[in-house]
Amino acid sequence: MTSKRPYLLRAVYEWIVDNDMTPHLWVDAEHPSAVVPGQFVEDGRIILNISPMAVQELAIGNDMIRFSARFGGRAMEVEMSPQAVIGLLSKETADGMLFAEDDPEEESAQTDDRFSVDTGNTEDDAKKPSRPALRVVK
Repeated sequence: MTSKRPYLLRAVYEWIVDNDMTPHLWVDAEHPSAVVPGQFVEDGRIILNISPMAVQELAIGNDMIRFSARFGGRAMEVEMSPQAVIGLLSKETADGMLFAEDDPEEESAQTDDRFSVDTGNTEDDAKKPSRPALRVVK
């Protein structure tokens, strides 16, 4: 499955803008895909205002996030993969979404073995249909 992160970023961005707030993108500036203005990086991170008034040509794609903006009066093209994003929050309320830094490319449901479906069937009564039930496997 594809990563859900770009889909969530697009949805949270739209929600923040629809509520007349300012979306701030928190980025891991040390991520290999991050092309950001180095003079504004603090502790390996940068917070970028990506409101429609602050950026031009914002594209939150499945593989890359791109836009142009002015930093200190100088135009710059900014880009990063969605995996470089730490979070997307409203400046005014801090509502939004943060992502775990150690997210190993968002585990898919197929590889998540914390849950299993127990049909209640054994080999002996495989012919009898039974009601499925979820149980947590530790």
